[in-house]
Amino acid sequence: MKYKMQRKDLLTKDDIWNAVIKVMGKYDFPTENEIANEVFIVFNYYSELESGGHESLFNWFSWHIEEVGITNYLKELTGILEKIEAYDYSKIEKEYGKELWRLFKALENDEIEEDEFYNVVEKADNEYEKLNGRLGNLFETYFANIYTELIDVVED
Repeated sequence: MKYKMQRKDLLTKDDIWNAVIKVMGKYDFPTENEIANEVFIVFNYYSELESGGHESLFNWFSWHIEEVGITNYLKELTGILEKIEAYDYSKIEKEYGKELWRLFKALENDEIEEDEFYNVVEKADNEYEKLNGRLGNLFETYFANIYTELIDVVED
């Protein structure tokens, strides 16, 4: 189901960004809307990495990763990142994703020392930070291209 918003509330990229985020809060993930699922996956990635890095991503999204498996999750995530031309971000996840997940689960089960996990987290997070927030700009363009898949725009 698409949500309705007035055109006057969707005039700028910031308006569209805020509208997409607001609408995404109304969906129960996963949903029948493929675009909503894509936005949920990739925006969750962005939000967690911006707030707490890969550790945060795994802490808050492990339920989904466990449900679909790390291979499927990374395939989905990197596919979406590449779709929005975030190739450098996709490369990071392809390089570190499986190993980080393996170490995350091993740490959860007290099978390794914390340092072993955090050394790899630091490398992956540093690679992410070197990209200087370009992902946010890519999201603005992506959201501007897909918002009508999530929102019925009503003329004023």
